[in-house]
Amino acid sequence: MNNGLDDVVATETVMSDVDGLAGRLVIRGHSLDDLAGRHRYDEVVALLLAGFFEDLPGEQELAPRLGAARAEVFDALVPASAGLGQLPVTEALRAAMAPLADGEDLATALRLIAAPAVLVPALIRQRRGQQPVAPEAGAGHAADILRMLHGKAAAHEAAAALDTYLVTVSDHGLNASTFTARVVASTHAGLVSAILAALSALKGPLHGGAPGPVLDMLDGIGAPEEAEAWLEASLDKGERLMGFGHRIYRVRDPRAEALKRSVRALVAGGEQTEGRLALAEAVEAAATRILARRKPDRPLQINVEFYTALLLEALGFPRESFTGVFAMGRVAGWIGHAREQTLYGRLIRPQSRYVGPRPEQAA
Repeated sequence: MNNGLDDVVATETVMSDVDGLAGRLVIRGHSLDDLAGRHRYDEVVALLLAGFFEDLPGEQELAPRLGAARAEVFDALVPASAGLGQLPVTEALRAAMAPLADGEDLATALRLIAAPAVLVPALIRQRRGQQPVAPEAGAGHAADILRMLHGKAAAHEAAAALDTYLVTVSDHGLNASTFTARVVASTHAGLVSAILAALSALKGPLHGGAPGPVLDMLDGIGAPEEAEAWLEASLDKGERLMGFGHRIYRVRDPRAEALKRSVRALVAGGEQTEGRLALAEAVEAAATRILARRKPDRPLQINVEFYTALLLEALGFPRESFTGVFAMGRVAGWIGHAREQTLYGRLIRPQSRYVGPRPEQAA
């Protein structure tokens, strides 16, 4: 019996391959290095959904369709979300998306991709006492998200960084939320049901909730020269270092390097302070040395969450919204997996082993 399903192969997929030993991520036949920073999220959405919808348009035609879906979602869902502003952002996002009609068609898929992109900025603004900003259907997906968040056009470096982030997290093997999406999809419940279930799994702190605490850690350390002592003291107290270690990767998470490059570009463009990056790099170096010494048999490198925290902070997202922003990127991967499961898979129904008490046998 495998309590965490480690190394259990539950399905065959064309979506992505995570090579934990080599530190390599392949998405629909392309390495992450070929996609992140080179392609817009709109283009990767077309890649992720290819073969799962008969009427899927090409890359050039998909972007305006996605823009139209953002406008549709804003009109349909944002007015009703006004009363959700006091909920945590991810819980408010889940509630705001719930009225979407279930379906298996491309229109449903595009509404689901548009929903977090529109609703997360709206919810953040509502929590601040500001009015939501309507989307611009002709804008790029990432650029429009930042415009809806800040109420003004985004700098090129900022839009490019968000595009890189959304692409980087768009799919990543059979993680908890993706497996949840496939389980629900296997019942033919519909895409909305599958994606809301996946979002609920992502909400858990062991899956999508760690980038915010990375910033708490950096705030607690304060300066590069304090990193070593702070980290040693934290480990002495039995605390976990946020942004380090991964269930699959035994080497450096390739997504971390892609995001670090984007953070450097934000520094060069004046969107992030050089001091914040210097602090993060000092913490990364110190933690890597300390963990190698303390846990020589368990490789612990930075994961995707470490530089995600700096990137999303620089783009102006409050840390309590980070899981919702994660969902903006991962939703296309969830949809691809859900459609793959519906089209080619069976009802997921594993067995369990009963270890509870037995009724007394009759004499």
